[in-house]
Amino acid sequence: MPEPRIPTTANRTTLAPSISTFLRLFPKLHLGGEEDFHAERRRHLEVFGIHAIPKEKVHSIHEVEFTAIRGPYGTIPIRVLYPKSGEDRRKKGESAALIYFHGGGYTVGSVDEFENGLRLLAESSGAQIYAVDYRLAPEFKFPTQIDEYSTVIDALMGDFGRIRGVHPDRICGGGDSAGGNMTAAMALGRRDHGQKNLAAQFLLYPETRPPFDTLAAVENNSGFYLECNGIFSFADHYLPRGLASSYKYISPGMQSPEYLQDQPPVAVFTSGFDPLRDVGVEYASKLDQAGVRVRWYHYENLTHGWLQMTAWSEEAVQAVRDVGEEIKRLAYGNYI
Repeated sequence: MPEPRIPTTANRTTLAPSISTFLRLFPKLHLGGEEDFHAERRRHLEVFGIHAIPKEKVHSIHEVEFTAIRGPYGTIPIRVLYPKSGEDRRKKGESAALIYFHGGGYTVGSVDEFENGLRLLAESSGAQIYAVDYRLAPEFKFPTQIDEYSTVIDALMGDFGRIRGVHPDRICGGGDSAGGNMTAAMALGRRDHGQKNLAAQFLLYPETRPPFDTLAAVENNSGFYLECNGIFSFADHYLPRGLASSYKYISPGMQSPEYLQDQPPVAVFTSGFDPLRDVGVEYASKLDQAGVRVRWYHYENLTHGWLQMTAWSEEAVQAVRDVGEEIKRLAYGNYI
């Protein structure tokens, strides 16, 4: 194995003033805090829900479609964001699609809370975004969410995608935090089972493995939105009894570079003030060592959750636009 070009850890500088202001505006908003997770679900919807964001802060989008498909556990609601920047490709059946699984420790969140940032991402990239309201833990544990992810991929590779102008070779997967974990696991699983894989992966501050032995988990343990110790409870919610947290589709970041070979291209985005910072960097480094095409972006002044903070932070807006540029490169073949 070659030596990786990407380090295994990263740093933080000074928290962006816009993020500091956001955290002061919403001092009770935590992910993995001391509140019961049901209360966290409600509070997140009250702050990040697109209906709650000031209208002048809502990003424009050409069209939104509310639809659903049948899944192995029942109906899977999907919100499709069609960007104006992608209309020509849509009409020609050449559009890229990004299946997006949101973060929230597998436990908190809905597409309502991610739509605003995803609108910006769709218009920045020219790709259609298929944001999935997958079943949450602890009511539904692994592999429920992975099975639903695979079902959406298969649907987009068939008639469900064709009638929406999606090219079957341009279907990508993405997610933040727990959603990044599930995206990485999905790519490995489809490779292992000989299924047609994603065209590319976009991992935003992903939870690729438990972070508790890292410097980031110490530096950013509390006070920066994601409460590090709360990740214990999220893991408990997601993992069925009898399955080790080191399992390959639970903790891709714990696997060897040899196992991580032969994957679709990956773009990894990490944040300095995030307890998951170092596990994301480490995963990018392992992918690089494995010979996977990988690009790593690091934002020394941002915290966890910036996809949802674009209504309050220009730095978050720029980070989302960076993700959009990566989608353009990887999904439409414009490699740099």
